[in-house]
Amino acid sequence: MEWLASPEAWIALFTLTALEIVLGIDNIIFISILVGRLPEQQRNKARILGLGLAMISRIALLLSLSWVMGLTAALFTVFGNEISGRDLILIIGGVFLLWKSTHEIHNSLEGEEASAGSTATASFASILVQIAIIDIVFSLDSVITAVGLAKHIEVMILAIIISVGVMMLSAKALGEFVERHPTIKMLALSFLILVGFTLVGEGFGLHIPKGYVYFAMAFSVGVELLNIRMRTKKQQHAQPVKLHKTMVEDNPQ
Repeated sequence: MEWLASPEAWIALFTLTALEIVLGIDNIIFISILVGRLPEQQRNKARILGLGLAMISRIALLLSLSWVMGLTAALFTVFGNEISGRDLILIIGGVFLLWKSTHEIHNSLEGEEASAGSTATASFASILVQIAIIDIVFSLDSVITAVGLAKHIEVMILAIIISVGVMMLSAKALGEFVERHPTIKMLALSFLILVGFTLVGEGFGLHIPKGYVYFAMAFSVGVELLNIRMRTKKQQHAQPVKLHKTMVEDNPQ
């Protein structure tokens, strides 16, 4: 526990915790959208379990650093690009995110309404499986970032626990906000499509700075929040709707 007396370790802890929260935004959005398909009484449980799985997978990857570092070794070549184990995970995870986000957009706009009670148990299990899959993909980047910023594994684990704790506290409010505003949900799904494309691009050696992606999404959400505020004010002062044309009877007397 010598790191407790090191100012550098504390700076690394605060920096890493903040980065873990930022990097976890896409994960928490994905979880919030997925659990929205569950009955209301199961949603909070699924959020907590999903974020718990994220924490466990990140800590497990941290404790197997030699295996994680070994994922950077090239396995084969595609179109002149060397593909490593890490690249393969990013590509598969990115494709899964693209498919799932597109599927969710279709279900939200054109899909049929499913009966809430008939598939509740199966849906809960399948959603947890999907969360676990995408947690591994997001955890990989998180762990690599942690290794680059902190020297002590205790600092990395503590940063992950704190960041996941913050996300657990905010997950319910964020999920309910997304469910109340369909436009925000569509923006979030579009953001996940963008993240999926970024993961596939990185898997094939195309470096896309995530700062640009997060800035684009933050700007879009900021504009939509202003729109929501303006619509709320208009609804508060809205006049009763009046017909522009008078009704004409089919068989006038």
